[in-house]
Amino acid sequence: MRGAAMAQAVLGGQGQQGRLPLALFPNMNTVNWGRDEEAYMSGLLALLDDVAAIAKLAASQLDDVAAQASKAGTKAAGIVIDDAAVTPKYVTGLPATRELPIIWKIARASFFNKLIILLPIALLLSAFAPWLLTPLLMLGGSYLCFEGAEKIWHLLQPGEDHHVDTEHGLDAAHLEEERVAGAIKTDFILSAEIMTITLSAIDATSVWTRGATLAIVAIHNTKQDNRAIAHIIKIDDGLKLSQAGRLAVTRVFGRGLVKGMPLVLIVISTIGTAAMLWVGGSIMVHGLRDLGWPVAYDTIHHWAELGAAGLTTGQGFAEWAITATLDGIIGLAWGLLLIPVVSHVLAPALKLVQSKG
Repeated sequence: MRGAAMAQAVLGGQGQQGRLPLALFPNMNTVNWGRDEEAYMSGLLALLDDVAAIAKLAASQLDDVAAQASKAGTKAAGIVIDDAAVTPKYVTGLPATRELPIIWKIARASFFNKLIILLPIALLLSAFAPWLLTPLLMLGGSYLCFEGAEKIWHLLQPGEDHHVDTEHGLDAAHLEEERVAGAIKTDFILSAEIMTITLSAIDATSVWTRGATLAIVAIHNTKQDNRAIAHIIKIDDGLKLSQAGRLAVTRVFGRGLVKGMPLVLIVISTIGTAAMLWVGGSIMVHGLRDLGWPVAYDTIHHWAELGAAGLTTGQGFAEWAITATLDGIIGLAWGLLLIPVVSHVLAPALKLVQSKG
């Protein structure tokens, strides 16, 4: 009440003719008081108007960043899903007490890779060498196509997997170090692809909007990805529930978790592989269009419109499904072509360089 009374007095409740009390401003000329008061009030209103304009601009910028992050984040969904399916293998065979600490090590490295290394590089490329983005994006798309096609190839030709087990004989500490190092290396490649895809999907020209969008997508994807991975690897606690549960229902639930886990991993891996081929094929198709070869893009777009034209409902979904399927087929074909190139040319060349180094 005391503050309200003071405000009333200052704003005119006790001032002469509703004006500010002159006792508060002893040095003010009483002759020019009316004009000074008007100037003061108009200046205050102009300041408040500027503050409101800045607030509106900030709100619109935040809305723009949120919209850009939502749009760009969906483009990288395939890589995130595949990462969630692949990462749990890095804790296989290690003590259960080390599972979550290992995931935390990988998550910290992923945050560092995306925010400290890749984000500044992406902004510099977009500012000074934007012509490099399409080739880099297509290089990452080729990697996705290769990874997806290789998984399908190994599924069809299981006897041709010549992977050499280099972990035999390692103690738990050294095995953990090797697993974490391998996971961080894989994460860097996937993170680079996520950031490149995200950058290519951002329409905004402001460097601050681009940077904020990249940071939001990086933080959100890494957080959600590692949270999902942690849930997946801790499902094996169902074995403890099935053996040591106090209630029969908890033991049954534990056995259900253990039995259902292989199916969950298969579903996640299948979705991740399909998403990698779809995203990789889409990147290649759009990249060829941007480089001046729009035949594949125009053909797919025409077939998708033609296939959806006969439907009365769900035309948008049908067009997207046809486009995604055709992009996935192109991604699979390109990935299968890359398998012998990687196996017989790039891999031997890399081994030769490493042996000389």
